[in-house]
Amino acid sequence: MTMKDHDIRIPRTVPIQSATFSNPINAEIRRAAATGIYDIRGGGAKRKVPHFDDLLFLGASISRYPLEGYREKCDTRVTLGTRFAKKPIELDIPVTIAGMSFGALSAQAKEALGRGASAAGTSTTTGDGGMTPEERGHSSKLVYQYLPSRYGMNPDDLRRADAIEIVVGQGAKPGGGGMLLGQKISDRVAEMRTLPKGIDQRSACRHPDWTGPDDLEIKILELREITGWQVPIYVKVGGTRPYYDTALAVKAGADVVVLDGMQGGTAATQDVFIEHVGLPTLACIRPAVRALQDLGMHREVQLVVSGGIRTGADVAKALALGADAVAIGTAALIALGDNDPKWEAEYQKLGTTTGAYDDWHEGRDPAGITTQDPELAARLDPVEAGRRLSNYLKVMTLEAQTIARACGHNHLHNLEPEDLCALTMEAAAMAQVPLAGTDWYPGKPGSGY
Repeated sequence: MTMKDHDIRIPRTVPIQSATFSNPINAEIRRAAATGIYDIRGGGAKRKVPHFDDLLFLGASISRYPLEGYREKCDTRVTLGTRFAKKPIELDIPVTIAGMSFGALSAQAKEALGRGASAAGTSTTTGDGGMTPEERGHSSKLVYQYLPSRYGMNPDDLRRADAIEIVVGQGAKPGGGGMLLGQKISDRVAEMRTLPKGIDQRSACRHPDWTGPDDLEIKILELREITGWQVPIYVKVGGTRPYYDTALAVKAGADVVVLDGMQGGTAATQDVFIEHVGLPTLACIRPAVRALQDLGMHREVQLVVSGGIRTGADVAKALALGADAVAIGTAALIALGDNDPKWEAEYQKLGTTTGAYDDWHEGRDPAGITTQDPELAARLDPVEAGRRLSNYLKVMTLEAQTIARACGHNHLHNLEPEDLCALTMEAAAMAQVPLAGTDWYPGKPGSGY
């Protein structure tokens, strides 16, 4: 038998890519071997995890009747900070803008976020690095983040804020600090943060003046004294141990708990951190709500959920599981113009493509959003970008209202777990709602398993 006959008689096996050593994994191994440094990027987790898409609403039929969209109202208003603050924040919609710093974002982007949030009747948040005049001037309701780094922090700005958010952790990097590389530390950023221009900066992973929850209580009282007990005090935590972290935040005196799941974004940190630390947002909500209920504080201390919120359906599902409001970050940047296909040629020059660009730390964003380059930043019109964000926020709200009416509710906060079912065992267990077509979920009390 010749070699030629052998080739004909015995079929060749089909080449199979290893699921463990996939092309992206292999590329990262080669990159690490060539450079000797870990990969840094922005954005949130890209791996697939159980998410709101794994839940469905049970619309009204005979057992419940729906509300008529044109004749029967569905209220969307929410008040944050009702526990101790003399001036709680009153929002027209339960969708807020998460903290993203000037430094990570351009001044034009921060202004656009303020404009868009204000037009939609909601709040925006400063982020690490302090408050800019553009942001304060165009934000009707501005939350001031108080971070471990203390970059740009001063008491005057604390008093100019409508709420203060003490950041203990973020969903993309709970237990870790963020990064701002030297190419984004311009003269203005350096002055605001009291940093040398052009030098890489890593934010602290914990606050310098406390070591535990008892110290957090002292810090909250200090901030209340500075602001005359006028404004709400939020505590933001990354999603890791949501029951205990929520309970401790309430014990320390928080008015609002902000809970950020692992799909939450960041301007820059280690890729390994983003993908392998923290809990999916879906897994965080019910334990946090249970902690509030066990303490008799559900709805008295408000819960804001963030991390991968994209649509009105996500908003409605988070509220049905017990949240009072949600916060968006990455989605807001996309509404402004991040990863817009019109910049595809320039994304390709950077070695990436529309929808995959995450090198926000490099400061070369073609859309002018995650950059301090004056020429690139000038590409973003804050008035137009703010209008786009406002439109997006309004659409999210209308979508959530549509779902609530279909379930028979006249307020978004009347949505409840009973309105939901799950498509997968994982989602059923995390959300503690029945698997579709059953009345059971894993771990249901009294079920035995």
